[in-house]
Amino acid sequence: MTLTEILKKRRSVRRFEPRDVPREIVDGLLAAALMAPSSKNTRSTRFMVLDQPEVLERLAAMRDFGSSFLATSPCAVLVCGDSSATDLWLDNAAISATILQLAAEDAGLGSCWVHVNGRPRKREEPDGANAADYLREFLPLPASWNPLCVIALGYSVEPARPHSPKDDADKIIWL
Repeated sequence: MTLTEILKKRRSVRRFEPRDVPREIVDGLLAAALMAPSSKNTRSTRFMVLDQPEVLERLAAMRDFGSSFLATSPCAVLVCGDSSATDLWLDNAAISATILQLAAEDAGLGSCWVHVNGRPRKREEPDGANAADYLREFLPLPASWNPLCVIALGYSVEPARPHSPKDDADKIIWL
């Protein structure tokens, strides 16, 4: 598949077949994500692979909106940035997470980005407990690892929808 084909085909997937994603496939996705560009080649992105049902259920409870489907995901990757490596960990992690999703599409997997960084656990309490602190309660995250997002991975139960481009002319300015 060409990059353009991958970009046209990729969609957020929240419903997965109840089958495991082979470890060698996940390892290949992570190898691709680790090749992502990073500021001054600091390579500050870190990954934690989660595939145990009880851990995925706890992960799904990190927010009361937008994360519940993680409980039925066969695999998820927590994407973090190491703040001891660079102050640009957030940017580096975002690039790596995007590469991870594109590699997943190329491997025939569906994926969905679930944001963690700066997100509250409860929508109605935006200044209350946050998702990252909740994850630190049960995941062995080093202090310098800052969670950016979770990428859910699996085989989609829904057929790919055709790409329907919107009028994006107002999103580009040529000078």
